[in-house]
Amino acid sequence: MSMSRAHEGTESRGGAAFLLAQLGAHGAQLFAQRIAELDLTPAQAGLLRLLGRSPGRSQRELADQLGMPASRFVPFADKLEERGLIERRRNTSDRRLYALHLTDKGLELLAELRKAGAAHEQEMCQGLTPEEHRQLIDLLGRMARQQQLAPGVHPGYRSIRR
Repeated sequence: MSMSRAHEGTESRGGAAFLLAQLGAHGAQLFAQRIAELDLTPAQAGLLRLLGRSPGRSQRELADQLGMPASRFVPFADKLEERGLIERRRNTSDRRLYALHLTDKGLELLAELRKAGAAHEQEMCQGLTPEEHRQLIDLLGRMARQQQLAPGVHPGYRSIRR
């Protein structure tokens, strides 16, 4: 294949940055639809996952990690607390702070969320072999680190409104 034909094929489908954006938008929409069945938004799902990995963190720590102003984080967390999914407990080392924890109901929903996430991963990557899937994860992880993105944290938290 000549260089012009190879370039022509790339041009018609876009470069890597375009394909990442295209797949990201598509994947985000599919994931949002999938977890709407659990009555969750993607941002709420992310906080549940974060608390599942590291329970007992303060609201300030979580807001900082998510890149959210505390003024937005508090009402965001309030909604999950009202649903009985998370609870605030006094921080044992600093009584002025609240530590967030998943409730039993939150842990049950997190298990359902993990199943939804695994199904979403399978659906999005079904055209890849297991080796290609591992390679893609490695390559995208390297790109995310180079862009200094926080591991496991979607940059969309910065724009969440009350």
